[in-house]
Amino acid sequence: MFRIGIIGAGHIAVKMAVTINAMPDVEAYAVASRQYDKAAAFAGQFGFTKAYGSYEELVKDPAVDLVYVATPHSLHYRHVMMCLDHGKAVLCEKAFMANAREAAEVIRISEEKGIFLAEAIWTRYMPFSKTIKEVVDSGAIGRPMMLSAHLGYPVADKERLIRPELGGGALLDLGVYALNFALMMFGTELSDISSSCMKSDTGVDLQNSITLRYTDGRIADLQSTALCASDRQGIVCGDKGYIVCDNINNPLKAELYDANHSLVRTYNAPEQITGFEYQVRACIEAIGRGRTETAYMPHSETLLVMEIMDSLRSSWGVHFPNDNIQAADT
Repeated sequence: MFRIGIIGAGHIAVKMAVTINAMPDVEAYAVASRQYDKAAAFAGQFGFTKAYGSYEELVKDPAVDLVYVATPHSLHYRHVMMCLDHGKAVLCEKAFMANAREAAEVIRISEEKGIFLAEAIWTRYMPFSKTIKEVVDSGAIGRPMMLSAHLGYPVADKERLIRPELGGGALLDLGVYALNFALMMFGTELSDISSSCMKSDTGVDLQNSITLRYTDGRIADLQSTALCASDRQGIVCGDKGYIVCDNINNPLKAELYDANHSLVRTYNAPEQITGFEYQVRACIEAIGRGRTETAYMPHSETLLVMEIMDSLRSSWGVHFPNDNIQAADT
């Protein structure tokens, strides 16, 4: 039985708990919160064997095979380093870190020590993402040249979204999905990036528009917002047609159209528990093979996404306290 421990007991941890409880050969083993009562209540609700009132206690437990980090972005570096210091394999929720410097440091430690580390950007692991990519590459839409991806929810009242000390803003919370959709579909050969954003009174981006231009002339237009609901669609266009994905955050359906806008075919995602199970399976497989990363989201692409987001924030004048702290001291 593969035992998973969760650091943090918020809403995203709940989704992971539901997921692993429905997976065979995976045990919801331990959960940790800064408040023992909260951890105990979580453990009781979701059937965890252990509840800890500190994160340190969990990472010191020799029975934990993988730690899922589900704390705010600004704390990821500290908590991932804690796991690596105790030899624990880690699956860290997106956005991976607050900035690229932190990401580079934890990746370096992971590779030096030979300890598995992965970013929990769940769309990267979904088999349906591979299906969509295969359609794009198959010639069904001709030569792919234009892409758009939108993600928005009216969540600007959430504390984690508006506080820079928590790594807030639409980019790290929502825009990361649009960026990953573009990189999955069009790759990483970028020539330049242009963008604009609207900031909150606290100095984080509440909505943004990003254009990626590729070396071969392809363009990806990306939008994310914490101010309103968007269509959540991802659309890849070619000279013979286009494919429309219903939700870049968890695609369940994709529709293929020809150049005359006639529906050619509908693709549906396989049945899933929550969608989180694919990243858990990928981690278990990689750990079993003694690897420090997974091919679904290799360290190099995790770092690239962080570097792109750093560049965007810099151009917008969006700064986090973590940006002023040397990673080793975070």
